[in-house]
Amino acid sequence: MAKFGKKYQEAAKLVEVDKLYEVAEAFELVKKIVTAKFDETVEVAVKLGVDPKHADQQVRGAVVLPHGTGKTKNVLVFAKGEKAKEAEAAGADIVGAEELVQKIQGGWTDFDVAVATPDMMGLVGRLGKVLGPRGLMPNPKVGTVTLDVTRAINEIKAGKIEYRTDKAGNIHAPIGKGSFESAKLQENFQTLIDTLNKAKPSAAKGQYMRAITVSTTMGPGIKINPTRAVAGKKE
Repeated sequence: MAKFGKKYQEAAKLVEVDKLYEVAEAFELVKKIVTAKFDETVEVAVKLGVDPKHADQQVRGAVVLPHGTGKTKNVLVFAKGEKAKEAEAAGADIVGAEELVQKIQGGWTDFDVAVATPDMMGLVGRLGKVLGPRGLMPNPKVGTVTLDVTRAINEIKAGKIEYRTDKAGNIHAPIGKGSFESAKLQENFQTLIDTLNKAKPSAAKGQYMRAITVSTTMGPGIKINPTRAVAGKKE
C-alpha cells in the first residue's frame, strides 16, 4: 500500500471519503487542503457515461476558463508569410515552418500548445507520431488549426484548455491553482461542466455525468455530487 506524507494524511482527515459534496462546499475544502510549498494545480476528473470506442461517443473540445489556469503557456505556431507575422504580433512564443518540423522530428517539444494554419497541415502531418501521443497535434476540433491565429493565441494565453475522453470515458482538466479564490475556482469548474454537458453525444445512453472529483496536485480527491454540478447550483 502506498505511503502518504504527513501533510497528505492531515488533509485526508478533512475529506469524507463517501460523501458527495455540494460544489461550493467542495471548493471551500480545496482551499483548506492546499498545503504544498508550491502553487498546486487544481484538477477535475469527470467520469462520463460514454463508450469512447465508438467515434460518435467521443467527447473532445476546448473551452476558455473565465479566470484562466494560472499557468502561462508557451505557444508554437506553424505559419508562413503574413500569417507568421500576425502570429508574432499576437504574442506567439515560437513561429516557423519547415525548420520547426525538422527540429521537432529531432525530438524537441519544448512548448505547451501548437497552432497551425490550414495550409501548413500537409507539413505538420509528418509530426503525428511525435506530437500525437503528447497531445500537441494541432486540430480543427479544438481551434488550433485556423486562419485566425490571433484569436487562437489570445484564447490560449487567456486560459483556454482542451479536453478529451480517455479510453475509459474519463476527462481530466486543470481549472486553476491552489492560490485562486474559491469563487474563481468554482466559476472555472462550472464553465467546464456546462461545456461538457453541452457536448453530450446524442448516442450516449443513461446517466451522462457519472462521477466528478476535484483534487490538488498533492491532495486527496473530493467527490462532487454530479447532479447538483450539472444543475449549476452553487449554494
